[in-house]
Amino acid sequence: MSLEQPKNKLHGITLERIVTELFEHYGWDELGLQVNIRCFQEDPSVSSSLKFLRRTPWAREKVESLYLFMLRERARRERTNG
Repeated sequence: MSLEQPKNKLHGITLERIVTELFEHYGWDELGLQVNIRCFQEDPSVSSSLKFLRRTPWAREKVESLYLFMLRERARRERTNG
């Protein structure tokens, strides 16, 4: 059985990396607007966000979806500006 997941775009990307890149791209204020969860809105930090997201599957799915959207937008901008 192969451990590779060629169709899973998040394979090999840690949740910490996802949250960190989203924070660097959007900032906490915008991230809290994009994903309406308290860990992004009240006293946010990567650490507290990771604790919440690891035990809350629906929130993690929203964050992962936003991350994939951010990557698509970044790639689109690079194609048009590159």
